Amino acid sequence: MGEHTLFPALPLAEWNKSKETLHRYLQIVGKLRLSLMPKDNHWWHITLYVTSSGITTGPIPDKDFTFEVSFDFIGHTLNVNTSKGDMRSFDLKDGLSVSQFYKKLAEIFNELQIDFDIKAEPYDLTDNIPFPECTQHHRYDKDAVHKAWKILVQVDMVLKDFSGKSYSKTCPVHIYWHHLDLVVTRFSGDKAPELVNASKVEREAYSHEVISFGFWFGDDNIKEPAFYSYTYPSPENIDKEPLSPESAEWQDANGSPMAVLLYEDIRTSADPKKEIMDFLESSYRAGAKLAGWDMEALKVDSK
Repeated sequence: MGEHTLFPALPLAEWNKSKETLHRYLQIVGKLRLSLMPKDNHWWHITLYVTSSGITTGPIPDKDFTFEVSFDFIGHTLNVNTSKGDMRSFDLKDGLSVSQFYKKLAEIFNELQIDFDIKAEPYDLTDNIPFPECTQHHRYDKDAVHKAWKILVQVDMVLKDFSGKSYSKTCPVHIYWHHLDLVVTRFSGDKAPELVNASKVEREAYSHEVISFGFWFGDDNIKEPAFYSYTYPSPENIDKEPLSPESAEWQDANGSPMAVLLYEDIRTSADPKKEIMDFLESSYRAGAKLAGWDMEALKVDSK
């Protein structure tokens, strides 16, 4: 198969230094949303969203106005706009350290009199260097970042198509910035068993039964981009259920089965979006069947 222009190659090793920098940029902006947005169930108030030019917070309330922070991965700028008509921006470029990004954004917020009060350190990344002091992460490969965003645009469309096929409570398609994955989750409506010795974050995220679906660019465990799905609570023998396409497989994730489809396995296929959709549907059916969800009642008629 030939190269698929909608799904470019992006091995993690090719842009990992840029990803480490970008991930910290996104965490800074995500923590701003966390600090100011009214609380929503299952942490939906902290997430970011894919746009036609990059990634955005969407409107965030502050006093008597709203503001929005947006990454433009076409022009490579960081933009802040308010409902009062204020606009500020700065360039995203190679050499812009996390420290410089943090300080530039803090200066803009000071000028606009917007609260800027976050825990200024990375969450669950490769180091704990506070953002204002982080000069070691400064790589920003524009081509690689643009590729990553192009992939997110395509995956975002597929996840939105998939999310509309069920009457179950379903979250928006959004980016959780702590691990930089694009996610959509369906809920059965039933409460899940209470997690013992879990963090506040985990207790809120898994208070109810879920089947979650996502895409991420790779990590220490899977060092390449991949799609995934898991059911919580995980039904017994779920890893015996069939998955589609054939390249998808069940893997252990912290003691529970997780369905995984490697990006590289669908990237050059004749119809990558169909294969992604097949993966989402098959992993959903595996979880919903064994967890006792009423799949027929929840199914949206496509006519």
